[in-house]
Parts: sequence; C-alpha cells; structure tokens
Amino acid sequence: MHKYRNKLTISLLIAVFFVLAGLGLSLGQIFKDFYFDHLSERLSKEAKIVAISVLETGLNDNDLPKIVNDVGEQLAARVTVVLHTGEVIAETDANPMEMENHLNRPELIEVREKGEGQATRYSQTVGADLLYYAVPLVQDNELIGYVRLGLSIHMLNEVNKKIWSVLLISITVAFLIIILLSSRITNEMTRPIEKATAVANQLAKGNFKARASEGKKDETGQLSKSLNILAQNLEEVTRTYELQQERLETLIENMGSGLILINNKGEISLINKSCKKIFHEDIDYWLNKVYHKVVPHRQIVKIVQEIFLSERGQKKHIILPIQLEMRHFDVYGAPIISSGGKDRLKGVVLVFHDITELKKLEQMRKDFVANVSHELKTPITSVKGFTETLLDGAAEDKALRNQFLKIIWDESERLQSLIQDLLDLSKIEQSEFQLNWQQVDLSRLTDDVVVMLNGKAKQKNISLTKVTEGSSMIEGDPLRIKQIMINLINNAIMYTPQGGQIKINVTETKEKVVFGVKDTGIGVSKGEITRIFERFYRVDRARSRNSGGTGLGLAIVKHLVEAHHGEVMVESEVGKGTLFAIRFNKKAQL
Repeated sequence: MHKYRNKLTISLLIAVFFVLAGLGLSLGQIFKDFYFDHLSERLSKEAKIVAISVLETGLNDNDLPKIVNDVGEQLAARVTVVLHTGEVIAETDANPMEMENHLNRPELIEVREKGEGQATRYSQTVGADLLYYAVPLVQDNELIGYVRLGLSIHMLNEVNKKIWSVLLISITVAFLIIILLSSRITNEMTRPIEKATAVANQLAKGNFKARASEGKKDETGQLSKSLNILAQNLEEVTRTYELQQERLETLIENMGSGLILINNKGEISLINKSCKKIFHEDIDYWLNKVYHKVVPHRQIVKIVQEIFLSERGQKKHIILPIQLEMRHFDVYGAPIISSGGKDRLKGVVLVFHDITELKKLEQMRKDFVANVSHELKTPITSVKGFTETLLDGAAEDKALRNQFLKIIWDESERLQSLIQDLLDLSKIEQSEFQLNWQQVDLSRLTDDVVVMLNGKAKQKNISLTKVTEGSSMIEGDPLRIKQIMINLINNAIMYTPQGGQIKINVTETKEKVVFGVKDTGIGVSKGEITRIFERFYRVDRARSRNSGGTGLGLAIVKHLVEAHHGEVMVESEVGKGTLFAIRFNKKAQL
C-alpha cells in the first residue's frame, strides 16, 4: 500500500512541479518583457526629447557636442547624433571623427522604414551590450539626421536576476509547502484504504475476524463498512461450512461401513478409517493413487470399472480373503453425476458393509437347528425303537425288558439334560436375565463341586486337586458360578484319559480372583479354540456323546461369565492338556 501512497504523492508533486515551473517561466518572461518594454518606452521618450533639443540647437552648432554630453550625463545613457548621410557628428562615449558611417546600423534602417528604430547588440565602442533606440531628425518635412540613445542592458540583466531569484525562492517555498500538504492529504486519503487493504489481505488469508475502522461517513467509510459486513458474512459462512465439514468428516470417519471416493481420473480421493479395519492394510498409501494400481482385490476393481462404463449403481455381495479369513461384504457402488456440462461423471463412491458376523450368525443358526434336530433325533429314535421292540414281544423276556428299559431311561435322561441345557441357555441369553448377586467364596464353592464330581474322576483314576492362593471372596451368583465350575471340571474329566490329572487353582490378584482348571487331556488345536464355545461344538464328538454331553456346556459357561463381567482364557496343546482360566471381578460391576 506504501507504493500506492508514494505513487500518488510523487505523481501529484510532479504535476505541481511542472505547473510551478511553467508558472515561474511564464512570470519571469512576463516581468522581463514588461521591464524591457518599460525601458524601451523610456528610451523612446528620452530620444524624442533629445531630438527636440538637437533641432533647437542645430546640427551645425559648435555647442552641439557639449549639449549632447550634458544630456548623456543627465540621462545616464550614450547619445549619438548622426547625419542623414550616416556621418556621426556628436557622440558621448567616443570621438565622432574616428567613428565609422552608421547609415546601415539596424536601428537607423528601422527608422527609415518605420519612423523609429530599436536594436540590441554588443557595442565595440563601449564594450558592452546596449539597447539602442533611434528617432529621426526632421526639419521642413525633410530627414536631416538621427538621434540615437544607447542604454546598457546590464541593468536589465540584474533586474532579471533579481526577478528569477525571487521567483525561484517563492516557487521553492511553495513547492515545499505543497510537499507537506500533499503528503498529509495523501496520508489522509490512503490511510483508510491501507487499513481496508490490510483487512482484505487478512480475509484473503482466512482471518475472518479482522475488521476495519469505519471512521467518517464518506466513500472510504462506506468502503470500510461494506468490508466489515463482507468479513462478518464470510465468518458466518465459514463457521457454518466448517461445522458441516466437521460433522461430515466425523460421520465419514466414524461410520461403521467402509467408504471410498474415486474421482473421474480414477484416483482415490477419500477413504475412511473403517476401510483400514476392513482391509487390514495401510490405506493411507492408496490416497491420490489410481484405484486399480493399489486396490489388491480384483472384485472391487471390476465393480468400479462397471460403474465407470455403465454410469449406473451396483450392489453386489463379495467374499474377500482378509488375512487368514474369508470375509463377506455387501458393496454398494454409485456414480457421482453432475447436473450439467460435458463431463457429467465426476467419480464413483463405494460403500462396504462387513456382514461376516451376520453370515456367521446365520450359519450358526443353521448349524444350531441342524444340531438340535440331530441331538433330539438320536435319543427319540432310540426310545421309539426299543419301545416298539418291547411292544412286539420283547417285554415277555425279563432280562431283555430290563435292558431295554435301562436304555430308554438313559436316553430319556440324555434328552432331559439336552432340553434343560437349551432352556438354561435360552434363559441366559434373554435380556431380562438377572443374577442373584451376593458374596461368594470361590474356594468353598470349588470344594462342593470337587466332592460332587470326585466319584466320576475316581472311575477314570483321575487325580483331582485344588489349590487356593489368597482371598477367594467375590460378588456373584453362587448357583450360576457353581454351574460354571461343574461344566468346566466335568469337561476336564470327560476329555482326560485314564490316570490323568486335573488341577484346580483359585488365585487372588489385585482386583480379580482367577478360577483355573488345568487337565492333562487330549487338548484342543489352535484352530478349534475359537469354536469350542459354539453350541453343540465338540472336540471329540464320539467321546462327548458317549459320556452323555450335550455340547452346550461351554456355551453356557461363556454366557454366564459374560453376565458376571468376567473373562475366559483358554490355553491348550494337542495331546498335553487344556487350561481354562476365568477372571472374576471382586466387586460387582452393575
């Protein structure tokens, strides 16, 4: 802005300088011409007076030289009397006899042409520049000679010097005053503009809180006021835009589905963090890259290509290998179409819904129905078959009848256990399920369960021991915790071969109490550990079914532990045994 102010000031001063210079030159010339004209008029009058004196004296009078000298002294001028032939007969500054003929002097020629003559030139006689003025000597209407007055123009030069000095000083002072005034005026004019420009620069940089002082109600004041209104509007628009942008970014980043935006050049311009969880890759590398060069899955690339070619939305179900798991996705793709113009297709948006868990639940539901049907079918078929055999006559044989009734009884017990476990599991999974919270001594509760299952362990010659470290008091539902213990210890007995060992530990930590059951059984492979809590899943189906297991015990354990806000940990190695550890909170987390 200083450039503008300096430019305005310099332009104004240059204009003023030329105006003052022109005015000075004009005034100097006017004064010079005025003084010269005044001097010429004086010489004209004096020359005419001298001419009258010369005519009265006579050209042949011997006193003429003396009279001419006296007149020259009085007038402080050079006086010359010349005959009509050009011969000088009287001169104040030289000997007339030694002077050359003056008939062709410019001033005398002008007298003959115009009646009076005037000329300025350097005089060899006087040795200075003189202003000559000549008038005719006329007697009886006949030109008899000339009278010429010469005045040194040194005086004229001195006057011109004084005039130019006065003008120069006056113009210089005036120019300095104008400089001060113009500087102040330009400052007053440019200061509001500078402030408005500074505010405009701040607005251009994004500082919409900048304001200009409105000042006077003139044009600059109106400019500042309009600028302030503009800044306020921009601030409000920006605040609204930023708020909407934050909301949109928050929505995009925190939505459960993956989002990918591809521009019309095929470059990935936006990708949310949910995609990182979906693809388990460094998706930041994908930004600003062509999609088919960075997206490793051909099914996704194909969907994008179809959208670009058809400009129509796509909805497909795809299965992608993510790490070591096959995951299911519903992919929704849509073209971004502009309202007008030649390039209508602006890009493609893809939305990924991970439905792997839904697929798993769906498969679990199918497996559950199939397993329940299978588990119910076996005992019912056995009961029906042996009942038909008895009705067909086997009831007459007492030994055979008792054997069949024993089998029917065992299958009924198995069927009842299965139905009871299903009812318990259904009840536990209901939202209305509540625990009977109270103080529970895990060590004492473990002793009760050991007593209950010790006989079953002795049948397989299994050593069943318990160790307690620290306090074992927690808050929980004793009946449900006892159900957890029975299932875990019963499973350990079931899957531990003859002569094995089962160790039960109740260990206190800082905030929790850990209940652990470690056996020396058949173990579980790493691939099966994640599935052992599924309903009806059995590591060794033949053994568990023959031992009367329903396949729902660990599913019940998992749900009851979660109801107590605890954690279940499993460590196992095939052929060496399994450890189940449950971490109970000392205080209930309601």
